[in-house]
Amino acid sequence: MKRILIISDGKPGHLNQSIAFCKIKNISYDILEVKFKTKLHKAMSYFFDRINYYTDDLFEEYRKYYYEFYDAVISTGSGTYYFNKFISKNQNKKSIVLMLPKGYKFIDFDYIIAQEHDNFPKLDNILEIPLNLSFPKPKNILQKVEDKKAIGIIIGGNNSVFTLDTDNLRNELNLIFKKQRDSLKYITTSARTPFEVDGLIDEYDFDYKLIYSREPEINPVYDFINVCDELYITQDSTSMLSEARANTNAKINIINLKSKKENTKYHRLVEKVSSMERKVDFEKLLERVEI
Repeated sequence: MKRILIISDGKPGHLNQSIAFCKIKNISYDILEVKFKTKLHKAMSYFFDRINYYTDDLFEEYRKYYYEFYDAVISTGSGTYYFNKFISKNQNKKSIVLMLPKGYKFIDFDYIIAQEHDNFPKLDNILEIPLNLSFPKPKNILQKVEDKKAIGIIIGGNNSVFTLDTDNLRNELNLIFKKQRDSLKYITTSARTPFEVDGLIDEYDFDYKLIYSREPEINPVYDFINVCDELYITQDSTSMLSEARANTNAKINIINLKSKKENTKYHRLVEKVSSMERKVDFEKLLERVEI
């Protein structure tokens, strides 16, 4: 049976993509978390890669594995790509990376799985996908109600590009309640949602409501993706937009926010999601990746 070693930088958003790859390909995996000793050691890794020198001396102490038991290594994020090469070259294992490994040589990874907006060169080992890999698993917090339309509202918050304005959101919610009068209405917030928005949401009669600041241990987003016929997602929530479009055929409506910048990678992702009407068949896209 095939088995993959996931190299993780400890960031859930990166690790989840690597796990999604393994689940989509139906391959068992183990997880090894690594971390550069300092930023200087990370900077050194780019130079070492150029001269084909691979060592684990740049990293903090980590758990050693019996690498011969694995058929490949996979990783996501800049803190993992050099270690990925270190293992694959020293142990003669296939190397797979998700997202474009900028700063490192592309040619000697076996597979690079990158999004279209990464503007990558046309190389045989680069596989293009429209959205980040994801494999959401609902927690059965919500069930599909027969003969009843359900809508899910996913609220993010402020970030370096977007600002969530309470008055604008109130207008959006009023329009949703007017348009979706007969639908079941579910809503959830996130860690970035301002407290004043929590109070705004309390003013409305939702069929299901999750306020993150009050119940941070519960995440109903994957249930929304699983049971809702239509989704409303704030513009800043790019990971949720990506996961929703990748895994459901439900109609996705984007709640626009005030923007401090223009034409960023966040805007480009929103445009990509807006241009797609159906979910992504990741299994088919990954067929050419052989372990």
